[in-house]
Amino acid sequence: MATSHSENPVPTTSAPRGLGHLTRREWLAGAGAGTAALLLERDPLRAAARSGGKSPTQQAATVVFTNTTVANPDIVQDDVALAVEGNLIAAIGPTDEVLAAYPGAEQYDGRGKALFPGLINCHAHMRAVVARGFNEDFGFPNTANLAVSPASLLQGEEGNLMVQVAALEAITTGTTTIVEFTGNVQRQAGVLADSGLRCVLAEGIRDTENVPGPVSTRSMARSFSGTPRFSEALLDDGMQRISDLFSTWHGAEDGRISVFPAASLTETSSPELLRAVRDFAETHDLGYTIHLNQSRAEYEFMVMHHGLRPTEYLDRHDFLGPRLFAAHARYVNHDEVALLGRSGTIISHQAGMAANRGINPPIPELRTAGCPIALGTDNNTNDVFEVMRTALLTERIRRNRDGDEVPGLQPQPEDILADATQGGALAVQQPDALGTLEVGKKADLLVVDTLRPHLVPAGRIISALVHCGHPGDIESVMVDGRFVMRDREVLTMDADAILREADAVGRRIWGQVLEASPLNVPRLTRG
Repeated sequence: MATSHSENPVPTTSAPRGLGHLTRREWLAGAGAGTAALLLERDPLRAAARSGGKSPTQQAATVVFTNTTVANPDIVQDDVALAVEGNLIAAIGPTDEVLAAYPGAEQYDGRGKALFPGLINCHAHMRAVVARGFNEDFGFPNTANLAVSPASLLQGEEGNLMVQVAALEAITTGTTTIVEFTGNVQRQAGVLADSGLRCVLAEGIRDTENVPGPVSTRSMARSFSGTPRFSEALLDDGMQRISDLFSTWHGAEDGRISVFPAASLTETSSPELLRAVRDFAETHDLGYTIHLNQSRAEYEFMVMHHGLRPTEYLDRHDFLGPRLFAAHARYVNHDEVALLGRSGTIISHQAGMAANRGINPPIPELRTAGCPIALGTDNNTNDVFEVMRTALLTERIRRNRDGDEVPGLQPQPEDILADATQGGALAVQQPDALGTLEVGKKADLLVVDTLRPHLVPAGRIISALVHCGHPGDIESVMVDGRFVMRDREVLTMDADAILREADAVGRRIWGQVLEASPLNVPRLTRG
């Protein structure tokens, strides 16, 4: 297997043994600002994380990837160099010319490598990794009827520990930008900022008093009595959270952190909330998001209690539009597809989770109607790399079902890579800065080791990677011009310590869950 060589390699740093008596939870919880500052001075690794990923030996201001392949959805350039200066891509061209223009640059040997744009995850719930290996297999909403929710057993800073696990997974699988969509997202804002990822913090709000969302079963949709009640106080509280988060975090970490407003769910949003969220986004030149048509129960509830399907409800209250990226669209009908397309609404397609739920959204019809497509992960996993393959295969199956004359022609891997990069950049309102490797854009990129048994030979490297590659092919990840992973070592977090503690927490939680209610797995009957 080929390895990368650099004239100025970044040394790895281990946590000092002198801090071994501190548990990671004690570190996360902290013991006062003075103690935290002292620990940061004594622990180079944690100091690196707190300072945005700079290790004690600084990365050079200019890095040139030499003799490499630059793979964009629309063009692949072989045997070129790419220069990163500061946080921007400064040059792409013949290696000797680029090196002559940047004679003092750190060189990253790109032979046997390919550079790809960083992947953009437009829909994540990072704390939900606590339910990994369970939530994927019991439908939506989950039908296992556990006596105790795994998330309810997280203690203290363990929620942020789950976020760190999710961030590690995101980085090592090629994500450079992630949209974390939840309520009270400020809880994990600092942890996400420290990870080195480019983050959109999407604060989800709701103002219903008597609708438990998401509506969990079709029987609940039918049996809910009365009229949905909405609270002005809940709306005001939610908009204040958005405003406070925006004031504190938007533009932080040299612009790496953004804040978007979000309506949590269609069924828990009043017309006034929808208008307030959109108005905030337009006032501050932001995107905004919502869960849309994610279950049969949702659309049945909306028809029963509002006389409109979910997309029609959003259209009636002027929520659709090109700033909106709506998650899922699993159960939209033809009329809803037309509304989404005419409005230019972006669809965030969580192909892996949709497949887990046994549903294949009408992505071909949404594309034809005019909806840009982006990709996301949803719960439990944060691996957009694998989502690309699932998105490609399930859309081909859908197109075959819908009557494509020659099955298996569309979409092409280049189309799916475009969804994961350019579509995501459009959703996070940064199409001029992200999504492709071009001079003047942000240096958010992946270094893929192409000398792998499953990637050689390759007629088209993008096709080979989407069909045959896996995240372990990614050897380095750069965000905003800084390596967050180099030679498969994450530089912004102590991965070993995080994983050890997360494993211990997970074993404790799942032991309690299964003791309270043994899990009945609905296996197939075998003759």
